[in-house]
Amino acid sequence: MGPGPLEESGPLSGGDEPRQSIRAFFALPVPEAHRGGLGGHLALCAVRAPAFRWVAQENLHLTLRFLGRVDRELALGIARGLAARRLAAARLELGELGTFGRGRLVRVVWAGLRTGAEAAHHLAAAAEAECESAGLAPEARAFAAHLTLARAKARSGAPLPELPPLPSLDPWLADEMVLFESRLGPKGASYEPLWRIPLTASG
Repeated sequence: MGPGPLEESGPLSGGDEPRQSIRAFFALPVPEAHRGGLGGHLALCAVRAPAFRWVAQENLHLTLRFLGRVDRELALGIARGLAARRLAAARLELGELGTFGRGRLVRVVWAGLRTGAEAAHHLAAAAEAECESAGLAPEARAFAAHLTLARAKARSGAPLPELPPLPSLDPWLADEMVLFESRLGPKGASYEPLWRIPLTASG
C-alpha cells in the first residue's frame, strides 16, 4: 500500500468544535511470520513470569517515537513530513533479551537488535525532527532500539525468573514506517494503523 492515510478525518467546522485527540506513535512493524515465530515464546514466558503483561504477538512492533495524546491532524501532518523525506529501509535482526529496571526489580522485558540498530536510530532521529518541527516537546530519553515484550504489572517492577532464549529468526527488511493510533480497552491496547510510510530499499 502506498503512502497516505488509511482513514480520512472528518471535517472540522467552527472554532468552538473540539479537535480529535488520539494517542499515537511511529513504529516499524514486525512481519507476520516473525510475530508468529515469537508467539510460542511469549506464551511460555507468560507462564514462567505471570507478574508481567506479555505483549500479544499481533501487537509486536519497534517504537521509533511515541507522540502521546495529540491532535489527529497534527500526527498526520508529521507523517506527511516523514513521507516527503524518502527515508531508507532498514535490515533488522533480533538479538538477545534485555531489561529495564532497578536492581532485582524489572519493569520492561525487551529484545535488542543484533543488526540494524544504527538504521533504526536514523529513522527515529527523522521522526524526532519532524515532531519537534510540528511543535512537540523533544523526547526526554535517548532512543534505544528494542522490541518491547513485556511490562511488569506493578509500577515498581517485579523479579524476573530465568526465561528461555529467543527463537532464532531470520533478518528482515523493514520497508515501511507506520503511524499507529493506540486505543486502550479492558483487554489492553489495540493499535490501528493510520498512515503507512514506504521506506526505500537501497541498491
